[in-house]
Amino acid sequence: MEMNIISFIEAKDLFAIISITTLISILQISVNAEFNVINYGASGNGITNDSLAFLRTWNNTCNAPGTSTMIIPKGKTFFLNPLTFNGPCKANKISVMFYGRVIAPDGPNNWKERDLSTWLRFKDIAWLTVSGSRLLDGRGEGWWDASCRYRPGKGCFILMPTAVRFEGCEHLQVDHINIVNSPQFHITLWGSRNAELRFLDIQSPESSPNTDGIHISSSNDVTVHDSIIGSGDDCISIGDYTSNITILDVSCGPGHGISIGSFGRGRNEVEVEGIFVSRANFSGTTNGARIKTWQGARGNVRDVHFSDLIFTEVENPIIIDQHYGDPQEKNQTGVHISDVSYSRAQGTTKTAVAINFNCSSSVACTNIALDNIQLKSSIRGQQLSSFCNNAYGITKGIVYPKSCLT
Repeated sequence: MEMNIISFIEAKDLFAIISITTLISILQISVNAEFNVINYGASGNGITNDSLAFLRTWNNTCNAPGTSTMIIPKGKTFFLNPLTFNGPCKANKISVMFYGRVIAPDGPNNWKERDLSTWLRFKDIAWLTVSGSRLLDGRGEGWWDASCRYRPGKGCFILMPTAVRFEGCEHLQVDHINIVNSPQFHITLWGSRNAELRFLDIQSPESSPNTDGIHISSSNDVTVHDSIIGSGDDCISIGDYTSNITILDVSCGPGHGISIGSFGRGRNEVEVEGIFVSRANFSGTTNGARIKTWQGARGNVRDVHFSDLIFTEVENPIIIDQHYGDPQEKNQTGVHISDVSYSRAQGTTKTAVAINFNCSSSVACTNIALDNIQLKSSIRGQQLSSFCNNAYGITKGIVYPKSCLT
């Protein structure tokens, strides 16, 4: 009987220990800690380098249990040198809230001996949200003036910094961010999956070189929606080894359109599939819905669908260009573009060839579909036409200019 009582007491103690441990775990999971960069030494005067304060804040945010938030407070301007916010993190969910203005070093002279590839990098982080309502200013004007594209010669720059890069991130959300004047790409998504980018405002001048709004590469299951993008290059560009990318309700202009590619420079292998672009509005862009590849590459671009597009004074509203870079080069190989559809597109074009399928001479474009396309010229008296080079497919509904697909 005494042994039974002792066993009962031991069992009760064990149950209490388990209950307390469980309660502590629940409390840790439910913790929502906030970390303000001001509390870690940031000045926010727009002059003092606040980089170390941001890293200290990030380290505490990343290593906190449960849910944690890094706060960049409103009413201040924070000057940051290139930074990497590294994961993995102990926190199971992290938010970085940009309520204050953040500025980069001003031009290449102030980036000496620093990483020229990226200004702000978020690396290997799961369940990250980057949000806010204030400005991230890449201050790229000095870089553009030194670009090899515009001023080739000694001392010019081919590689210039991306403003914000997400690398190896999973379950990522980026919303309500305003990024301006990046030296090169504004946002790059690389090696990431399950990402949502929404309610973004990205702007740089039409003359700024290589300033893609959003570049997605080696990533899958990504959605971009409800955003406004104006740049000196592609509003959105889709790079190699991507799949299941959805783009909805994006306004593009100025810029070079929404582009899949370019691919194949250096004759590499290409695999891209499952790209969906819908309800996009293009205004004054040099291209609209574009696929572009270099000659000599191999691989596939397939299962690509553009729908419900509106064009306003756009050049090349619908274009496949497989002679990108060197139109005179002759090759026996090429990227196979297949199962591409364009449906319910309308608006005005500045170029006479409004539908242009200039496919590889060695590997044909196949299963291309046009369905209810109604384009008209923005230039009085200009007659529109379509062009097909080694492109094959079907036409449905009213298509103007008349389809050249067979």
